[in-house]
Amino acid sequence: MSIAAIVIGRNEGARLIACLEALQGKVAQIVYVDSGSTDGSVDAAQELGAEVVELDMSQPFTAARARNAGLDALHAETEFVQFLDGDCVLRDGWLERGLAFLQDDFRAAVTCGRRRERFPQASVYNALIDDEWDTPVGQVMSCGGDALMRVAAVKAVNGYRDTLIAGEEPELCVRLRQSGWEIWRLDAEMTWHDAAITGFGQWWRRCKRAGHAFAEGAALHGTLPERHWVAETRRALLWGAALPLGILLAALIVSPWALLGFLIYPAQMLRLARQKTLAWGVFTTLGKFPEAIGALQFYRTRLTGRKTRIIEYK
Repeated sequence: MSIAAIVIGRNEGARLIACLEALQGKVAQIVYVDSGSTDGSVDAAQELGAEVVELDMSQPFTAARARNAGLDALHAETEFVQFLDGDCVLRDGWLERGLAFLQDDFRAAVTCGRRRERFPQASVYNALIDDEWDTPVGQVMSCGGDALMRVAAVKAVNGYRDTLIAGEEPELCVRLRQSGWEIWRLDAEMTWHDAAITGFGQWWRRCKRAGHAFAEGAALHGTLPERHWVAETRRALLWGAALPLGILLAALIVSPWALLGFLIYPAQMLRLARQKTLAWGVFTTLGKFPEAIGALQFYRTRLTGRKTRIIEYK
């Protein structure tokens, strides 16, 4: 079977080199799509034998656009493609496991495995992201950026939606499932990931990007039966915007005692902490504020007709 790998990245440095080295000899074609790197990534990728596609950065950049450019560069006979972000490294044995699954199940368009953070101990944010990657095994609704896909299925639904600044894989999976395909998560190690989030500001921007993705995804596929990311958008707007504004207005109009309403946030943190950890409860609750900002940013740009620029956290 013909299998290729598409790697996307910008200024990933040593992480990109590790990513490409792990693919050597495992796929028939490696395509690296670069988005305006200034750290020598293009030269490094070419030296490692990758076919390099350089995006026209005069147009708005999105990861979805980069992945589509990679698809366009695949050899005509390619049947399967492993998508990877440039900060990820493929684990030994994954391609054999994933490929065998897709060959056995002709209804499956996508399969993915366990993505792990390489340095979860480096920061509380990395540890939280490692937990985020630990998703249920079996038939699922969507995959993440690292996934093994059936090329014909992806092309049949016209690939990724170029304009999305985040959440492009779940949106693609919605269209695949609507076309009768299945998405599967296997109990297998797939990739190492290096989020490299060491500061609060990075974490805040990542959550803001997620909120934007929630709102845009709900706008695209929020009706029945999908209800895609409707609940996530509502939670973000409720906890990150409606509740704090309501409490402040009550304090101004009714009584300053209304400010005690903010105690609902530490209560929510403790409630969520009982499900996992205190850090998870705290940051899940705090994350609703940047998520709400991201969602409101989407609504603003939608009303004004402006194009949203990608929200980066690295």
